Amino acid sequence: MSFRPACREALGVPALAMAATFLAFGAAVQAAGFGLGWAIAASLLVYGMPGQLVLLAALGTPGGALPAVAGAVAANARFVPMAVALAPWLGGGPRRFLALPFIAVTPWAMAMRRLPAVPVERRLAWFLGFGLTSWTVAGLSTLVGHLVAPLLDIWFLAALLFVNPLYFGLILASDLGQAFVRRAAILGVAAAPLAFVLPAAWALLGAGLVGGTLAFLWSRHVGR
Repeated sequence: MSFRPACREALGVPALAMAATFLAFGAAVQAAGFGLGWAIAASLLVYGMPGQLVLLAALGTPGGALPAVAGAVAANARFVPMAVALAPWLGGGPRRFLALPFIAVTPWAMAMRRLPAVPVERRLAWFLGFGLTSWTVAGLSTLVGHLVAPLLDIWFLAALLFVNPLYFGLILASDLGQAFVRRAAILGVAAAPLAFVLPAAWALLGAGLVGGTLAFLWSRHVGR
């Protein structure tokens, strides 16, 4: 059974990285004047830090909830290609749709590394174990961050927001020995300046789409 081992793995370093980021978000929600219920709902239902921050910032400006929700959806649109890439590893049939609520940067990155070595019939259980544990950590960390916000320095909270992206970068760095990963990293960096010229809601998705597409075409050209 792969569910329990995946839960234990998620409670290691991945949990620390996610906890730091979501703790900072909970504190940011408290500082913005929104309640604990709103903070937890945003973390568990949006479950993507760029989208959560866009939602939080947009709700504090005129225009109502609809533009805020649209901005959060656009910011988290990067999960669509991630889900497409992950789907073949989770087997066929409708059961794999159980994984959808738990697709986020850290669970996705770890799944893409671990699932090739997991027997086919156990892959969905592995991802659900890792994903559900990470999702729970996100919610609990948001709760703690909201409660202890008055005790934390603003610069410390800002630094915590970058812990999870940094951890994701380290996961990718550990795979740079593979040629296709190096290509993706090189072209991802090359495409990053696009984020400064594209609309804010589409910057991350657009730059990633361009870099990833070029990396895919490069790999197709060289044959591996």
